[in-house]
Amino acid sequence: MLESNSLDTLKGVGPKQLEKLHKLGLFTIQDLLLHLPLRYQDKTRLTPIDSLLVGVEAQTEGTIISQAMTRGGRNSLLVTIQSPGGACLTLRFFHYHYRQAQSFTRGKTVRVYGEVRSGPNGLEMVHPHYQFINLENPKPLDSTLTPVYPTTEGLGQPSIVKLITQALDLVKSSPLPELLPSNLLQELQLPDLNQAIVTLHQPQASDDLVSIKQFCHPAQQRLILEELISQQIGLQKLRQEEQKRLAPAFPPSQKVNALLASLPFSLTGAQQRVLDEIGHDLKRQHPMQRLVQGDVGSGKTVVAAIAAIQAAEAGYQVAIMAPTEILAEQHLNAFQEWLEPLDISVAWLNGRMKAAEKRLMLAQVESGAANVVVGTHALFQDAVNFSKLGLVIIDEQHRFGVHQRLTLQQKGQKIVLEGEESDKESVGDNLLKVEANKPYNDGFLSPIEADEAPVAECTHGVHEQRKAESNNDLAQKDKLEVHPHQLIMTATPIPRTLAMTAYGDLDLSVIDELPPGRKPIETAVMSNTKRDELMEHLYAKCTQGVQAYWVCPLIEESELLHAQAAEVTATQFTDRWPDLRVGLVHGRLKGDEKALVMNAFKQHDLDLLVATTVIEVGVNVPNASLMIIENAERLGLAQLHQLRGRVGRGEKQSHCVLLYQPPLSTTGKARLNIMRETNDGFRIAEEDLKIRGPGEILGTRQTGGLQLRIADLQRDARFIPLAQEYSALMLHNDPQRVDALQHRWIGHRVEYQNA
Repeated sequence: MLESNSLDTLKGVGPKQLEKLHKLGLFTIQDLLLHLPLRYQDKTRLTPIDSLLVGVEAQTEGTIISQAMTRGGRNSLLVTIQSPGGACLTLRFFHYHYRQAQSFTRGKTVRVYGEVRSGPNGLEMVHPHYQFINLENPKPLDSTLTPVYPTTEGLGQPSIVKLITQALDLVKSSPLPELLPSNLLQELQLPDLNQAIVTLHQPQASDDLVSIKQFCHPAQQRLILEELISQQIGLQKLRQEEQKRLAPAFPPSQKVNALLASLPFSLTGAQQRVLDEIGHDLKRQHPMQRLVQGDVGSGKTVVAAIAAIQAAEAGYQVAIMAPTEILAEQHLNAFQEWLEPLDISVAWLNGRMKAAEKRLMLAQVESGAANVVVGTHALFQDAVNFSKLGLVIIDEQHRFGVHQRLTLQQKGQKIVLEGEESDKESVGDNLLKVEANKPYNDGFLSPIEADEAPVAECTHGVHEQRKAESNNDLAQKDKLEVHPHQLIMTATPIPRTLAMTAYGDLDLSVIDELPPGRKPIETAVMSNTKRDELMEHLYAKCTQGVQAYWVCPLIEESELLHAQAAEVTATQFTDRWPDLRVGLVHGRLKGDEKALVMNAFKQHDLDLLVATTVIEVGVNVPNASLMIIENAERLGLAQLHQLRGRVGRGEKQSHCVLLYQPPLSTTGKARLNIMRETNDGFRIAEEDLKIRGPGEILGTRQTGGLQLRIADLQRDARFIPLAQEYSALMLHNDPQRVDALQHRWIGHRVEYQNA
């Protein structure tokens, strides 16, 4: 069976080559067949030299009219070819040997393939594929597209092509099993699996080569859909596993009302809706897995604080993890202000603590004296042991690796011992409830519907029998794990398509309403040539009581990147206007130094804060109403949106100026214009997805299951609802086929299934 046959059964695969194939995630012949081309080279036609376009890969021919080896900063071999009409193209080689140079003799005809670039002497190709042509007996053009595969060091294209050719020969006699429902393939008029695989590895002249290059051929759609169904099955199985796990149930808290009464503002309707969803989760006896999205300034922190109160009043600890010390300190200050008057202790843990201070804090965490623990990555270090962790709150989740999230969750796993009869009874009830709500596990009911699904559907006798079985199962075990609830927050709006796939195992809540009185930030785009005028304008505003940020991408000056350094900018302001109170914050400052400057700015002891992008998240100074972002063309849309969100938090009309270094590319203009046109984080996120792709938005460490073989979340978004529908049906109707599908697409790849 090709699904399980090892690659060393192929001719020419020894231990060393097998190791290289494993690096590519290839272990079986089935894996190799699904190692699909990244792209295709079109060598089926010739493009005249005078019709070549810069930036486009093409194949052309010409006669060699000159050859020269240049000396200088970088030696190169330059070969010039000419078409019959007189158009010329330069072939440039940086890596060559003498005999290769000698083969390019004047008068020979050469066929070349490569990307066309603009060079000092006109059009050129760098290191093109080439072959000499005998005009009396010319080699025919390829009849099909040439696939280009992902490779690794020591394993080039020719080697992979030879192995895949062997695998395709085996498919003819031993085809891979068809795992998708036949009615789905008929409905969408898609080919069977083996036909699709052969087409994509060896597309023929009779195939629609244009649609293959554009990734919209039925053979590609066939595999894209199967991969997305497999991915959705994985996410739904995670949800099923979560429903089987146990978690402490937190009743509604009386202290929440006391907090709400003390706040100088009222919750928005969106905040209240999300709190209802969280409160519903926390009352249940399996772990909450909820992602809360909210644009900058939408009020996620107070929502997290209310969830923390509910857990703390039930006698459990809460861990709050943030990616930067600035953001963690903001959370610390907010939680201390809100929770300590309610007799809920808030502790602080970071990597910069002195040994004695750290020992004291660790002891408080381990003893349970610390109800709420705020920190950075220091929270998941081995030395941190919680007494009774019941809720984990992770801010800006995509900045952490999946393994870090998993590590923190595992710190909360508690043990229900055999001798605790009351706990056993509760566990038995919980397992019974999960069993009674089986339809929800299969993805057909919402959480609320599942809660309302009557246990009475089972007869009383069956109910008592299952309960007895549950308790008996427990009695046979020495211990049982109880998991903490998880609340994940992000101020980086994630497009719906991406959320459905990257976080499909989580329940999603969206705070889609800003607090009343917030005015949209007015954004302008300006050339760096007007920098001096802008500095004068900023000084004038500061003398009128305005506080401002000036953000520079780099700490130190760099002529190469044309970016003004934060240190240089701060000095320019203080030299020019000695009465202007200027603070400087960047990543190289120690935590206490950063905190000192930030507190001074918050207290309005500073007029201007010059900073690097370290202030991207977590900085909340309502009086600040002017933001200047220098070299804005170098930052991503999501990062620009986060930085802009540091203003617009008070009642004043806020402004943001995006300074760019000319000349600005067409893409750069489009990106900055989006920032000027909208304050809507979700629209900005959609544009960011188009430009940078999912891996960049989520962070490469987070993407895990997003390392798809052929599917593309943006390009293939239309298939995701269909994949969700059929994954649920297959889980319910054909679990055996589901396992084979998971093995086919996930195979030996490591995934953090519990994250």
